[in-house]
Amino acid sequence: MLVMSADQILEALDPEQREVATALHGPVCVLAGAGTGKTRAITHRIAYGVRVSAYNPQSVLAVTFTARAAGEMRQRLRALGAGGVQARTFHAAALRQLSYFWPQVVGGQIPQLVEHKAPLIGRAARNVGLSLDRLAVRDLASEIEWAKVSLVAAEDYVRVSADRGRPEPAGMNRAQVADAMRAYEEAKTDAVVLDFEDILLLLADIIGRHPEVGDTIRRQYRHFVVDEYQDVSPLQQFLLDQWLGGREDLCVVGDPAQTIYSFAGASPRHLLDFSRRYPAAQTVRLVRDYRSTPQVVNLANGLMARRGAADSGVELVAQRPSGPAVGFKAYPDDAAEAGGVADAAQALIASGVSASEIAILYRTNSQSEAFEEALAERGVGYLVRGGQRFFDRDEVKRAMVLLRGAAVAPDDAPLGEQVRVALTDIGWAEQPPAERGAVRERWDNLQALVQLADDLDTDAGGEATMRELVEHLVERAQAQHAPAVEGVTLTTIHAAKGLEWDAVFVVGLSEGLMPISMAETDEAVEEERRLLYVAITRAREHLSMSFARARREGGKATRKRTRFLERWWPDAAPSRAPRRSAKAELAELDVDQLRLFDALKRWRLETAQAVGKPAFTVLVDSSLVQIAKDRPGTRGDLARIGGIGASKLEKYGLDILEIVAEH
Repeated sequence: MLVMSADQILEALDPEQREVATALHGPVCVLAGAGTGKTRAITHRIAYGVRVSAYNPQSVLAVTFTARAAGEMRQRLRALGAGGVQARTFHAAALRQLSYFWPQVVGGQIPQLVEHKAPLIGRAARNVGLSLDRLAVRDLASEIEWAKVSLVAAEDYVRVSADRGRPEPAGMNRAQVADAMRAYEEAKTDAVVLDFEDILLLLADIIGRHPEVGDTIRRQYRHFVVDEYQDVSPLQQFLLDQWLGGREDLCVVGDPAQTIYSFAGASPRHLLDFSRRYPAAQTVRLVRDYRSTPQVVNLANGLMARRGAADSGVELVAQRPSGPAVGFKAYPDDAAEAGGVADAAQALIASGVSASEIAILYRTNSQSEAFEEALAERGVGYLVRGGQRFFDRDEVKRAMVLLRGAAVAPDDAPLGEQVRVALTDIGWAEQPPAERGAVRERWDNLQALVQLADDLDTDAGGEATMRELVEHLVERAQAQHAPAVEGVTLTTIHAAKGLEWDAVFVVGLSEGLMPISMAETDEAVEEERRLLYVAITRAREHLSMSFARARREGGKATRKRTRFLERWWPDAAPSRAPRRSAKAELAELDVDQLRLFDALKRWRLETAQAVGKPAFTVLVDSSLVQIAKDRPGTRGDLARIGGIGASKLEKYGLDILEIVAEH
């Protein structure tokens, strides 16, 4: 492997990413918008620190929230020459440590983990006199998980859940939930098992009760990086505090505009309050969006640009060339929407867009069936994310066995050819089957393995071996990092977070689904807005938004499009008040605002004279008046001022913010 120099590691970064990479010692807070290269920035930061000997690779612990993200981070770090760095999920890192220390401080082996807690919770519910169906048990399980990750004990649950406006699970009151929580903990004790929340709770408790455990961990890990920090729960933050032990060598990365798991205990406050907790923290904003076209970025920015709202993250600045306009479509009913979207997806494929680069995103899993049927009718392959995992499918398991066997006997043939021969016995063929449904799905999954082998061999210059492929597949399976299957992706918006496609259809955008009817508080509605923001920012080039006016064909058209997109929908033409002159607005400024306005005018004149242009070409008076009124404190705030686009923000943003700060 080619060893990169420190300068080479930095060469691939833009100025803000480089600022992150060279901020080697914490505390560091990176506010990274969608598509701005946050993973690139933090992996290059770690690799740069290792290359200049600021870090010992074994002393760095990078944590994120999904096994897939952790696996991707490990792959990138290896490619950058920092393969010894630990990159894990919170739970994987905690389980590894808990398993090591348990025999020393508790004795014996760590209890077994229970992956499916529903049977235990159902038994606990019955023990306290509750008769619950399967869905109610699921709701109770979610509420118990929320309480544990929010560090809410059973004795405090009734008060805290009421104070925080948590809705009561169907068929239960708060006192019954608290009783079920106690019974569930007793049931786990009797069965000698732990759940996933216990891993973090018990490790944090052991570190707190046994100083020697904390000392050992802190001697091992001296530098911490936390990705997706907006999704940290109070429990995860508590464990992170135990790991740090008062030290400040911490780098956190996140985007408050992508906080979409508050219902499960996540809180963006840890990210938003980072500089208050660490006054000496260096804050870097990544705003250059390399993923999406200006059309997509402008819609995303506009969705989140709400005057007076809480910090919604960064104002994205598109770096890609202009692309097609965002589509807005109203269909008469659900079947028509599914058919229209399937037709549009088919047209994109015919134009050269790969099916695996197209996604249909919806709010709830129940919406997928109509789109599955419409795609199948048109012979368009698809993959439903959130269904059975790729590496758990029977044909993939059988393929792995065959490939392991082939790896034992060396073969001089190219890797792709070896894989094709091995998989022919279980149904792979050069041409896809004419049938749809399960037969085509099996072929698509085997074809994904063939394509992965071809890609691996290409990357290795034609020298990749079957053994290397098997090792690569094993690592992917452990991280649940499935290869791309050639089909349109169907998935919920929540499951789409962290992914991206060339073309995205966001469907079902009617009131009751977006925002969902259960979003009854202002906070819940704002979370739904952030969810839509996540959906929009998954698209690289093609983006289509749609909803159906009625559920069934011929049904009454009672649905209304989502309030979030009202101003962008083509037939939305709200009356506008006549635009007031800058002179009229200037007359309303108070003394302090006038002083700021005058200072801005002086700066504008000096700037214009320096380049030999009229003053109005820098900024017009109405923009200066608005700045004087609003006193923007960040580039994001400044970008919301009329007349300040990406170019002027880049040229003049820092100068303007300095003048505002002085006044």
